[in-house]
Amino acid sequence: MSRARAVVEAIAKALADKPDAVSVTEREGRGQTWLDLTMAPGDMGRVIGRQGRTAQAVRTLANLAAEMDGTKVSVDFRDQ
Repeated sequence: MSRARAVVEAIAKALADKPDAVSVTEREGRGQTWLDLTMAPGDMGRVIGRQGRTAQAVRTLANLAAEMDGTKVSVDFRDQ
């Protein structure tokens, strides 16, 4: 598990009402890693936040963690 995935998963579980429904899948290609964050529909709004500020913060922290591993990362938010 990459550092970026661990960071995204920890933040999402901390914000979710149903932390057991949080799932982060990781796929790689073209020198970049994509993280797909899936949560319960009611929890998705909490992670996205007002005007997407929380989502942007999650992406920023994931990029910082990925930079420590020498990679680039993109985070996608998906409903179950």
